Amino acid sequence: MARDPYLELGVSRSAAQDDIRKAFRKLAKQYHPDANPGDTSAEEKFKRVSGAFDIVGDEEKRKKFDRGEIDAEGREQSPFGRGGGFGGGGAGPGGWSPRGPGGGQGPEGVDLNDILGEMFGRSGGGGRNPGGFGGFSTKGQDVRAKIDIDLEDAIRGTKKRIAFSDGRTIEVSIPKGAQDGQTLRLKGQGAPGRGGAGDALIELNIRPHAIYRREGDTLVMDVPITVPDAVLGGKVEAPTPDGNVSLTVPKGSNSGQQLRLKGRGFIDSGGKRGDLVARLVVTLPDVAGPELEQFAQEWKAKRPYAAKRR
Repeated sequence: MARDPYLELGVSRSAAQDDIRKAFRKLAKQYHPDANPGDTSAEEKFKRVSGAFDIVGDEEKRKKFDRGEIDAEGREQSPFGRGGGFGGGGAGPGGWSPRGPGGGQGPEGVDLNDILGEMFGRSGGGGRNPGGFGGFSTKGQDVRAKIDIDLEDAIRGTKKRIAFSDGRTIEVSIPKGAQDGQTLRLKGQGAPGRGGAGDALIELNIRPHAIYRREGDTLVMDVPITVPDAVLGGKVEAPTPDGNVSLTVPKGSNSGQQLRLKGRGFIDSGGKRGDLVARLVVTLPDVAGPELEQFAQEWKAKRPYAAKRR
């Protein structure tokens, strides 16, 4: 059975033109192929509602259809009745098709590019369908790339240059507090298209650091200290992402003891700075002199604390 265009759009025969237009816009956004990639039933439904709107969305064609002068496909009828069927999606003589001329301009000034803009948040469907469906003016494809950055760059923010395969080189602003795996969107830096260039999507990769280990927004590092500093206490210079600082080693420190530097760590996704944990490691000189060996012998004799621990 042929479908009546009023039924196809879900409106009554007495509906106002504005109501018909609203019904079509709603159905076009719901069934447009760009919103339903690979769904042939949605594409067929889109063609049917487009053909229906071509008839009743145009006041002159609507009057002719209501008088029986044209059928649901816009074909002229004999005085003896309507005949013909509906289902060609407006592809008949005088009908409007999503693949026809006009670059997405439907009857009665309905701009399908505008509908696609509502669907995808930018004009022309946002490059979801390369080349567009039916000749709509679409944006170009998005392009993707990865860039490696240092941990200090992620904390402080910086600028990096990246080269694309088409020979272009652009400057990328790395934001303060950038996260590993974060994707930056550069508007208009993608492939060209009839509706404008797509975007460039830059994924950030934070390189492993030679000194710091990340534990969430906390950084952990090993700080070597000498035996005298461990026994007597003292000051040692320690690195931080913000530059070297003087670290106070408490008297009687041992390997594994931790000192916490507030606000010297990594930055979480909310912009809050974590801490830096310095793990003390007592180290011996490369060559132990006779004085150190004698001290160790005397110490061992007086305090055999390491003997046969269980």
